[in-house]
Amino acid sequence: MAIKAPRVNRRIRIPQVRVITEDGTQVGIMQTSEALKMAEEQGLDLVEVSPKARPPVCKVMDYGKYMYQMRKRAKEAKKHQHVTVVKEIKMRPKIEPHDYNFKKRHAEEFLAGGDKVKCTVIFRGRELAHKELGRKVMERLIEDLSDAANVEVPIRSEGRTMMMVLAPKPASKKKDKNRGDDAEDKDSQGSGEEVQAHGKG
Repeated sequence: MAIKAPRVNRRIRIPQVRVITEDGTQVGIMQTSEALKMAEEQGLDLVEVSPKARPPVCKVMDYGKYMYQMRKRAKEAKKHQHVTVVKEIKMRPKIEPHDYNFKKRHAEEFLAGGDKVKCTVIFRGRELAHKELGRKVMERLIEDLSDAANVEVPIRSEGRTMMMVLAPKPASKKKDKNRGDDAEDKDSQGSGEEVQAHGKG
């Protein structure tokens, strides 16, 4: 992520600026030349932190340390960003069970990573006369991935191919569902214990 460097010291050419000291004290509006002199006397820099203000706001600080902190924050922010990518899996209308499971696992991995999945069925020769087979493969995949994905682009034909796009479900919904499943498991275990207790009675 590129950081736009602010204007500093002699690069600040506007005649007046609003000045803030290093500890955050508001000094007020000063002549830029006086503000520069004040910063130099403290062995610090005059950094323009709000160029669109009228007059611009400048802070007396260590410019090198300021830029280091800015880059560090930008790096942290980038870590938490996920760029959604559309991954593609290709299948045949008469796909073998082993191949289907292999493709499904790939789709699950892509969805778990927060990416969308474009599913494409490719028809060759006489297979075009049996497009319903391709649709069945797609519908089966939708069903098998229903816990992890929503259909973003419904099944549609495009020449010799049939395609759809699946998008990952929001994490909160999956967590809620998992909590519900856990609760059901506990209930069923509890019911089993009750039955055993009654049996002993």
